[in-house]
Amino acid sequence: MQPHMNTATQKNVENKSLRQHWVAYVHQLQDRICQALETADGKAVFFEDQWTREEGGGGKTRVISNGTIWEKGGVNTSVVYGAVNDKMQQQLQVADAAQWFAAGLSLVIHPLNPYVPTVHANWRYFELYNAAGQITDSWFGGGTDLTPYYLFEEDAVHFHSTIKNAMEPFGSELYPTYKKRCDGYFVNTHRNNETRGIGGVFYDHLRPANDEDALRLFNFQQANGNAFLQGYLPIVERRKNMAYEARQKHWQEIRRGRYVEFNLLHDRGTLFGLKTNGRTESILMSLPPTVRFEYDYHPLPGSEEDKLLQVCLAPRDWA
Repeated sequence: MQPHMNTATQKNVENKSLRQHWVAYVHQLQDRICQALETADGKAVFFEDQWTREEGGGGKTRVISNGTIWEKGGVNTSVVYGAVNDKMQQQLQVADAAQWFAAGLSLVIHPLNPYVPTVHANWRYFELYNAAGQITDSWFGGGTDLTPYYLFEEDAVHFHSTIKNAMEPFGSELYPTYKKRCDGYFVNTHRNNETRGIGGVFYDHLRPANDEDALRLFNFQQANGNAFLQGYLPIVERRKNMAYEARQKHWQEIRRGRYVEFNLLHDRGTLFGLKTNGRTESILMSLPPTVRFEYDYHPLPGSEEDKLLQVCLAPRDWA
């Protein structure tokens, strides 16, 4: 099923290139998400660091910290371009591209309270060009996933159901396909295939077949971005005032260590950015402020901590 784009949006897309329209959207989404997160916290505000990239383009890194809810987080946009170098050819497995362009929004939010989950999301668009400046390839990618430290099944159901509802108008097969892909991606394979959380969705290389399909994929990407706050903030509201002690904070930092391990060892976006002269501060914004690495740590069997770990070892269907 292909949903209809409203007339105003369709006219706007037709009057601009898809590239221009996508850039405008990610900046608008960044503003909307940052404003909502500041309102929820009531104390902390985002600091914005605008940066330029010598090879072409730049971005807006927005960081929030030391709030009543958010211990550390970032909501970043980047619009970057340049020549395809040898490292990029190897990473993207392309041989005939001369230039590239990428724009997207990436966020990671680490709450202070261990009962509030960490959340990650990314939505991006990529183009490749030949020596004559013609587009030879383009695709969308993205997704979102939730990393709780304590398992509340109603929260998992809400998060996954919100994603499913956003995707379903574009095809009933998409959510289960991209959910399975997420479960297989955010995995610490060196930790007995332990997932870093309860998953979400993950997709990449969604290539438009024609102009009509490009509008459909743009609409799909926009629907996912627009659903983010609806999927996350109600969970935050339910958990932000729960009392916690040193034990819960200790477990949060143990699990944050697993988050760091995945991002530095396995995450393709992090590795791609570091290998292509990306902006290090923006790339490593995803890392939590405090972590623990304790030798051969195992939670007490049957404990609430162990309950979360068992889900990470055997992903469930939540929606």
